[in-house]
Amino acid sequence: MNFSELFKLSGLLGRFSPDGKCLASSIQHRLVVRDASSLQILQLYTCLDQIQYIEWSSDSLFILCAMYKRGIVQVWSLEQPDWHCKIDEGSAGLVASCWSPDGRHILNTTEFHLRITVWSLCTKSVSYIKYPKACQQGMAFTKDGRYMAVAERRDCKDFISIFVCNNWQLLRHFDTETQDLFGIEWAPNGCVLAAWDTCLEYKVLLYSLDGRLLSSYRAYEWPLGVKSIAWSPSSQFLAIGSFDEKVRILNHVTWKKITEFDHPATISSKKTMTFPRCQFLYSTSNQLLTGQIPKWELGCWPSVQITVSWQPKMLSHSCCFPCRQHSQRCVDLGHPEAEAVSGAGAAVHHPGLPVGPLPAPPGCVHRQQQSLPVDPRWLCGCSGAWGR
Repeated sequence: MNFSELFKLSGLLGRFSPDGKCLASSIQHRLVVRDASSLQILQLYTCLDQIQYIEWSSDSLFILCAMYKRGIVQVWSLEQPDWHCKIDEGSAGLVASCWSPDGRHILNTTEFHLRITVWSLCTKSVSYIKYPKACQQGMAFTKDGRYMAVAERRDCKDFISIFVCNNWQLLRHFDTETQDLFGIEWAPNGCVLAAWDTCLEYKVLLYSLDGRLLSSYRAYEWPLGVKSIAWSPSSQFLAIGSFDEKVRILNHVTWKKITEFDHPATISSKKTMTFPRCQFLYSTSNQLLTGQIPKWELGCWPSVQITVSWQPKMLSHSCCFPCRQHSQRCVDLGHPEAEAVSGAGAAVHHPGLPVGPLPAPPGCVHRQQQSLPVDPRWLCGCSGAWGR
């Protein structure tokens, strides 16, 4: 493996452009854009203060730099280096900033979540969304970028507003049957919106685009509830990771549970495949199949939450990786029709190996398709990922 020379970096702010051609990094108040292949500097921009956040637009033509302390966002263009944009939120402050899916609007969240300001780079118009809720995942866009859902809090009640992204007009506004709405997530087809309650209340609600409640799911009542959820790329399954260290799969027809996967501390099934120490699973894109592993400190990983996410480029093209909370070095592979994850497979991650797109070292397992069935219903567990 070949390594480049070291480059200075501030605040771990290094981002590849969506097209993979450029690499942006920040050094205090300077933004450096390099060619991803040669690492030669393409552009060098100077901001008004120390950069605290950077994000590329979806078409890789613009990049925003947020300076939260001063409540300022600066936008730079790669095609027109002399063009720039400055957005100042003034006394309202700034706590978050992001691009809209079209890459021509910027959404700024003010301090205390008083409002979300939508700035247009094309028309220079400004739109306001009031009462956004301060929660883990309070804003979600559909995959096609047509609609945006925002969680709101008014008069001690939770609401969801759906906006049309081309003109930012309100399409639907409805209340939710939650005590303390924790997050929202669109299905990939953009037809169903999932909302889940705080961890103190196990409740997952499914709404249609017009605000109708399609179904409500509750696995149990009193213990801690939902940690995270994830839709399958086909929108046919919804995976729910819970505090009882189980992953439950709902179908899109009846919204009932079709199966659940446990994460036992000891795997005793003879059907389980184990890849100890130096043997690791890699995906077809050469991405290590261990998901997001916490930093290795003091000889052990800290307890991590069960998170669930779908990853279309995984080995089986339909794997889900729910992350164990106590078995920190295991990756489980399961199938919705199986009774338990342990009956399908497991891989043990070596504590010293970094996570990232790495070439496979000698002895590593590459695309074990003869061992891991390529089936669109396989579920895998360690950082919560489903395949296609």
